[in-house]
Amino acid sequence: MNAYAPCPQCGGTNAEKIRFTWWGGLLGPKILKHVKCPGCGKAYNGKTGQDNTTGIVIYSVVVGVLALGLVVFMFAALAALMMATR
Repeated sequence: MNAYAPCPQCGGTNAEKIRFTWWGGLLGPKILKHVKCPGCGKAYNGKTGQDNTTGIVIYSVVVGVLALGLVVFMFAALAALMMATR
């Protein structure tokens, strides 16, 4: 028995878990319960049976903001270090 929602495109019930994606690496598909129907190739949320596009956009924006914040923090720390060693 498959624990995933049926495919919204073809109604298939044998969806497979996606382990890696270009947009979420290893973590994104786990968070969004991203699965793919082997019958038609449609990828969707295995828990709700709906499209994951909104979740993917939100995930990507959050990861981008966190990465940008980390870069800004590193440059600020580097600048503070350079000022302290003058």
